[in-house]
Amino acid sequence: MTTLDHRPGPTGQEESRAKAPAGLAVWFRDLVMGMRFAVGSGREGWVRTALTAVGVGLGVALLLGASSVPNLLNSRSERSNARNLMFGEHDAKRSDHSFLFHHVGSQFRGDSVDGLLLRPEGSHPVLPPGVDTMPGPGEAVVSPALKELLESPDGKLLHDRLPYRVIGTIGQAGVIGPSEYYYYAGSDQLVLKDGNGTNRADAYGWKTESRDMDPVLVVLILVGCVVLLMPVAIFIATAVRFGGERRDRRLAALRLVGADNHMARRIAAGEALLGSLFGLVVGVGMFLLGRQFIGAVDISSLNAFPTDLSPVPALAALILLAVPASAVVVTLFALRGIAIEPLGVVRSAVPRRRRLWWRLPIPVIGLGVLAAFGTVDRKTGSVNTYLIGGGAVLTLLGLTMLLPWLVEAVVARFKGGPVPWQLAARRLQLSSSSAARAVSGITVAVAGAIALQMLFTAVGDDFTKPTGQDASRAQLQVMLPARDGAATQKMIDAFNGTKGVSGVIATVNSRIVSPGPERNEGGFPLSASLTVGSCETLQEIARPGPCKDGDVFLIKGGVGSYTDEELPKVVSPGARVLLNDFDEHGKLKGRPTPWTLPRTIRPVDARPDPTGEERTGLFATTGAIDVAKLADPTARAMVRLDPAVPDAAEYARNTAARIDVTANAFQLMDTSDDRRFVSVRNGLLIASVATMTLIAASMLVTTLEQLRERRRLLSVLVAFGTRRGTLAWSVLWQTAVPMALGLALAVAGGLGLGRVLLGLTHKSGIAWSVVWPLPLFGAALVLLVTLLSMPPLWRMMRADGLRTE
Repeated sequence: MTTLDHRPGPTGQEESRAKAPAGLAVWFRDLVMGMRFAVGSGREGWVRTALTAVGVGLGVALLLGASSVPNLLNSRSERSNARNLMFGEHDAKRSDHSFLFHHVGSQFRGDSVDGLLLRPEGSHPVLPPGVDTMPGPGEAVVSPALKELLESPDGKLLHDRLPYRVIGTIGQAGVIGPSEYYYYAGSDQLVLKDGNGTNRADAYGWKTESRDMDPVLVVLILVGCVVLLMPVAIFIATAVRFGGERRDRRLAALRLVGADNHMARRIAAGEALLGSLFGLVVGVGMFLLGRQFIGAVDISSLNAFPTDLSPVPALAALILLAVPASAVVVTLFALRGIAIEPLGVVRSAVPRRRRLWWRLPIPVIGLGVLAAFGTVDRKTGSVNTYLIGGGAVLTLLGLTMLLPWLVEAVVARFKGGPVPWQLAARRLQLSSSSAARAVSGITVAVAGAIALQMLFTAVGDDFTKPTGQDASRAQLQVMLPARDGAATQKMIDAFNGTKGVSGVIATVNSRIVSPGPERNEGGFPLSASLTVGSCETLQEIARPGPCKDGDVFLIKGGVGSYTDEELPKVVSPGARVLLNDFDEHGKLKGRPTPWTLPRTIRPVDARPDPTGEERTGLFATTGAIDVAKLADPTARAMVRLDPAVPDAAEYARNTAARIDVTANAFQLMDTSDDRRFVSVRNGLLIASVATMTLIAASMLVTTLEQLRERRRLLSVLVAFGTRRGTLAWSVLWQTAVPMALGLALAVAGGLGLGRVLLGLTHKSGIAWSVVWPLPLFGAALVLLVTLLSMPPLWRMMRADGLRTE
């Protein structure tokens, strides 16, 4: 017997529910639907998506640039190491591929101009990186930037110093950056001789050992990265929320046709997701386009090739994944307090005021983490990087959380005033969130910049050391070989006849040797230093009193870099000494050249010369000795420059190069800065310029998006007789009020963060001179963006803004 089942079958609605997707499939369906709405809702949808893409793209481009910094630094370091030459401990043997080299360093109008003089010792010398042909005598291979300079009218003065025939340019493998001035020149005058600066090598490529980074510099870099990247993240989060009001009305229509609240929010997230994906494409395009011009950026010789700006793969992947994911999360988070109903959007039926109790602890906790757990020990080199970075992030993030509460609390008390002020106040009272978001990036940037500048100013003295030099007495020092007395006098006359030179302090330096059998602890003959110069020169290195040509003095009491311990045993009135040098085995070089010291040697006290050195030894005026008899003399000239003559230093350097191609001219400075500190400062300066450019562009995009959202309202007000000037002033006040509050919060937060960072580095005191310019700069930036938004505002107030789709 067959039993019939009379239970009713599933209805159509139940069957539809049974087949409905669930879980990830639901998310995928709704996100795709939202993406379709973003591009299928007419011109308004495309404009909204385009603005989001531009906003996100600006942030992505800067993030990709930041992720390229490790590769950029590594590429520069590899090219520098590839052309380094090892000498000293590495004694290369003469061979078919060996060569002699001499480093030549100079400057031209503040920029370094470095090079190598080369002399091959065989028929197949090793070529420098990036060079195809070894330059012969009188020839040079130069970097592209140096070639361009030499061929320009500004380079004529430098061409007199480098009178070589350029036979080629150095490839990218041989220069650290595209703006570097570097050259290789051939010379047949190089001779391998002790003390003359010439060395032998048979290969290029020597990796220099890098010293550990100072903990304070690590803190500066950490805080700098947080300060520079936080505004980028904030703006990306702001950009994915463009078009919020129009989007909410569209979501209400979806609720009317059957979508539930969760589905509506996922569709909204899909719209933001598409804008962020387009933003990734725009950002990658901006990055690839912008890096083509990276070679034109040159701040204190810090520059790079376009290929150096390549993101670290792991960081690039993180950016490409995190930006779309953050777009979805931010959109869902923004809709958490909005009730999307079929007949409209309710942004809190009873408006709740923002709470301070959960916002204020965030920056307080950040400052507390920095103060309590941030460790900076300069003795051991230890730095608690995670806690310092995390504390800085919490502090700056807390400022962005406090800003909306501060704006809402202040504008809620606005009453009365002129019509533009009332329009602005009412708009801020109805929707202060968008106004706060618009200036949150500049708030974080200014606060972080204040803290960084406070730290830079406080620790700057630790990285600036006095050199002991006196740049008021002489500005250049030139070292070069002195073949004879005539050559020395020719050098003095040449400098005295140089344009822009007001005086010359010139000396010839050598040694005298005791002819006796007594030896020092190293087994070498007793010796002492000998300095030959004029009475005017003697006044600069000692306190001689009366002086006439032919006198000889004994300089005593020197505490400089070299002290003649053997001087009393070698020098005495009427003693006989030798003007010879000795080799590494203690044997005299050449035939003995005796010199009998006069009996009228007068002892005098040493005086620091313009280089800061206090000399000891024997000083002879030019009439007391024949300089031509000295063994391996070296001439030194300290040159006074006339500040009224432009390029006086360049004329003096050209004279030194004409006297001897191996001459080295050093600029005398009262202080010197640590190179790593300067590099960190310059790197943060470049990044700050990029971040400020992004902030300006992002604020302009945000302002235009807000005006576009209110286009119909503006057109209605104009149609009812509102003056355009009134609306323009209201827009200005809508920007000025949040900006003023944001900058006030930035100053307070920046001072607090800076004070805690100073405590980490055991510094105190606030340099107010570095604080007040930053809020003024932020205010000027906001004012500029507002002025740039006036032309679009004028167009949006036309009557055609009343049209709708």
